[in-house]
Amino acid sequence: MGIFERYLSLWVGLCILLGMALGNLFPAAFALIASLEYAHVNLCIAILIWLMIYPMMIQVDFSSIKTIRKKPQGLLLTLTVNWLIKPFTMAALGWLFFRIIFADLVEPETATEYIAGMILLGVAPCTAMVFVWSQLTKGDPNYTLVQVSVNDIIMIFAFAPIAALLLGISNITVPWETLLLSVALYVVLPLIAGFFTRKYLRGHVKGVVDRLKPLSIIGLLATVVLLFGFQAETIINKPQSILLIAIPLIIQSYGIFFIAYYMAKRLKLAHAIAAPAALIGTSNFFELAVAVAISLFGLHSGAALATVVGVLVEVPVMLSLVKFANHTRDSFE
Repeated sequence: MGIFERYLSLWVGLCILLGMALGNLFPAAFALIASLEYAHVNLCIAILIWLMIYPMMIQVDFSSIKTIRKKPQGLLLTLTVNWLIKPFTMAALGWLFFRIIFADLVEPETATEYIAGMILLGVAPCTAMVFVWSQLTKGDPNYTLVQVSVNDIIMIFAFAPIAALLLGISNITVPWETLLLSVALYVVLPLIAGFFTRKYLRGHVKGVVDRLKPLSIIGLLATVVLLFGFQAETIINKPQSILLIAIPLIIQSYGIFFIAYYMAKRLKLAHAIAAPAALIGTSNFFELAVAVAISLFGLHSGAALATVVGVLVEVPVMLSLVKFANHTRDSFE
């Protein structure tokens, strides 16, 4: 394990501080970068995430993907957690905290919007970053690809009905451009690039991937700097609101992970399948959640803020879970 991976939590912590400092010192520059988007997908973030995913896609062996049907438990676990558990636990936690525990701290209308933002996060399981978390836990790249791909297909059909059910709104408008563009950018194009790279490299795949890994980590750190730079003003101006939203989101993240991880252990899944399966449900497709929150409730709404807080807490939480998964690897093997 190189210096990047060994001290990744430290580097991320420093990048969070750096992003907030730069965002406050140079707000115009970050506003310019944030404006470089299409269909609510920031192009700079997309490039950095692509950089993170590409090394893992090179490892995908298409000839071995067909063997996954012989061990479908990991895929079934991912789908069960993502679509039958996570959206409903997120809605329940939102209601518990903002209708009961924090009821005296937040106006009822604002509380409703916070709950809505949390629900949108809960109905949008991760597409892109899970490849990074899978790589950091030495996950099976072929199995992870199938898990994410099937998840994306289901999301196309299930996102709007589940969100409408939990929000109590019948006219949910799904930003199809955001959804389809994100799947293309974060799954399809890196997969095609990885396929042709693997075909070109033939027997030298491992050496090239090892050399590219530092670039993948640099992409992650640069993404953290940009995300916290974009939201630096919000973090400074609304610290109490961010803390109130972060508490149930963090509980949800750890809760979903340990539910999936425990179920994976009971199913006797290999760690290379179990860890990504648990991490997919824990992480969120924040571009989609933010886009829907803005279209339904407005840019400055509590729902939009809640989805942004989801972005802010995700990286530190996921890194802690990656560390836990790696620490408990032996218990699966």
